[in-house]
Amino acid sequence: MKLLEGKTAIVTGAARGIGEGIVLKFAEHGCNIAFTYISDSSAGRASDITAKLQGMGVKAKAWQSNAGDFVSCENFVNDVLKEFGNIDICVNNAGISKDNLLMRMSPEQWDDVMQINLKSVFNMTKQVIRPMMKARSGSIINMSSVIGEMGNAGQSSYAASKAGIIGFTKSIAKELGSRNIRCNAVTPGFVETDMTHYLKEGEGAEKYKAGIPLGRFASTEDIANVCLFLACDMGSYITGQVISACGGLNM
Repeated sequence: MKLLEGKTAIVTGAARGIGEGIVLKFAEHGCNIAFTYISDSSAGRASDITAKLQGMGVKAKAWQSNAGDFVSCENFVNDVLKEFGNIDICVNNAGISKDNLLMRMSPEQWDDVMQINLKSVFNMTKQVIRPMMKARSGSIINMSSVIGEMGNAGQSSYAASKAGIIGFTKSIAKELGSRNIRCNAVTPGFVETDMTHYLKEGEGAEKYKAGIPLGRFASTEDIANVCLFLACDMGSYITGQVISACGGLNM
């Protein structure tokens, strides 16, 4: 059974990691995919992912677009509407980390994290709600983090940006619920991606795993499965919620 047959999803930052896992999972369930990448170095990987998605029998296209820039998002969403005709799902996944102790953190480092992690969610959501309101249907999924719930030394900018996503999500869910547009946040814990490769081996990895009740890092598919539930009709009565996919780390 394909849970997203005929739907169209936008996923930002999907040339690797969690974003890549989400687009592959959605395509497996019949969803057409428009996704973004930001750097020239990711163009080849984005092209490979597009070919893989198309090979799964869905329409797919990648755009080089900066989710942290409002005009870039506006142009991207307009292009998607022209190309695909509709937008049913938006996954705000683009994100970075520039970890540093506060006493060593520069204003530029703080601003970069806020722009890509938090402002991007405003930028994209403001664009996609127009067609969703017209259709009186939609699911917006914002990728937060367990660090936004717990905080972590050396990650004040990352934690603040991800906590901001949670407040934004709950507010938008209240604004748009009457239009049958749902908005939820997912808070992953440690996920096996390029961003956490340095945690996978040695004593450091075992220390982190010891603090996770399930005793392992998440796979990208673990996170994609949560997004699939929130995107499809099985999650049709879920809005304004924060779904923690962290193996129990935040208990």
